[in-house]
Amino acid sequence: MIEEVAPQETKASQKRRTLGVNIVAGAATRLTDVKGDSASRIHTGMTELDRVLGGGLMPGSMVLVGGDPGMGKSTLMLQLASYAGLTNTEHACLYVTGEESLHQIKQRAERLGVRSEGIVVASETNVERIVALIEHTSPSLVVVDSVQTMTTDLLESSAGSVAQVRECTSLLTRIAKRSGIPIIIIGHVTKDGLIAGPKVLEHMVDAVLQFEGEGTYSYRVLRALKNRYGSTNEIGVFDMTSTGLREVTNPSEVLLSNRSMGEPGTAVVAVMEGTRPLLIEVQALVSPTGYAVPQRVSTGYDTKRLQMILAVLEKRGGVQVRQSDVFVNVAGGIAVQDPAIDLGVAVAIASSVTDTAIPSGIAFVGELGLTGEVRRVAYLDQRVGEAVRLGLDQIYAPRGAEAPSKHIITVERLSHVLTALFR
Repeated sequence: MIEEVAPQETKASQKRRTLGVNIVAGAATRLTDVKGDSASRIHTGMTELDRVLGGGLMPGSMVLVGGDPGMGKSTLMLQLASYAGLTNTEHACLYVTGEESLHQIKQRAERLGVRSEGIVVASETNVERIVALIEHTSPSLVVVDSVQTMTTDLLESSAGSVAQVRECTSLLTRIAKRSGIPIIIIGHVTKDGLIAGPKVLEHMVDAVLQFEGEGTYSYRVLRALKNRYGSTNEIGVFDMTSTGLREVTNPSEVLLSNRSMGEPGTAVVAVMEGTRPLLIEVQALVSPTGYAVPQRVSTGYDTKRLQMILAVLEKRGGVQVRQSDVFVNVAGGIAVQDPAIDLGVAVAIASSVTDTAIPSGIAFVGELGLTGEVRRVAYLDQRVGEAVRLGLDQIYAPRGAEAPSKHIITVERLSHVLTALFR
């Protein structure tokens, strides 16, 4: 007789037993023998959301949606759940909330006017019971609001802790991959605008969507920070109304609707957000400073890049801003990362310094170099086409168009543009 001590079950083995996972020998497969995924994307009913996701939701995908409080994350998810539940008559959409009661969800649905026949709601914070509910109902889509309120029985820490958020997301991700059901989780953000929780949370999911917008504006921008099934350069534009989020199919016209003609310090710029051209208004104000160090303030534009533009303006363009405060604003609450906005920012600042309005019907496209040259940009034809469609017949742009256009005024240096407009 030989005595053997039974090993104690670890937390990892408990977790595997809970998930029903059996440990088997691993096997390697040639990549040519792996069958491709022929599953079609699931449309969300919103063209703007499909654009950001890369064409729709992939079956079995895990999507994380973040944003400041009040941006409309829960509203967007409820509208999505309504569409998903109505289009799939056999399987309803499961909406799990850990922050609100079922009565509050019902009130929001009535206020938004969404059809709730295909939505199944549950007020639950235990992730194991949520998994059992998913396996029991077999929904077409699962929405979890929010992941910071979820807890697992395997950990004793409080909800919202790093360990709880990581383990709950890991469990939901495995369920999504195993069942093929897309799961969307809503995440809180910190005061810096970053998604709360461990950074590994963003690595575990397939897509990270960020809901952006200014509190004083009704427009919201949905941007993809990570997307394994599509591009991260696309944006979706929505308008927050009393009846929910409304898609903005023509954001250029909306962003220029309140533009005042004949005002110094304003310029229209054609930028690209992914494959979508946008016309935005850049506003600049230059005034004598009352401080030892002049202020440089920008909204919707990188402050460090503004410092570079001011140096190029003074060195290469002869525009003196050394003893002046400079304020730059991108109207409409849109944050622009496209370097093609540089020329428009420089011209708007020069217009404010000289107190001379830019003639109507003019748009600007171009990236500025440190030597004052106007560098080429991508998708110039699409930018010009969007400007012409909205009635702008003169576009100052660098060389690089695929086909010559009578609307393009080619420029090589910043000084050439300033001379043509202000001297």
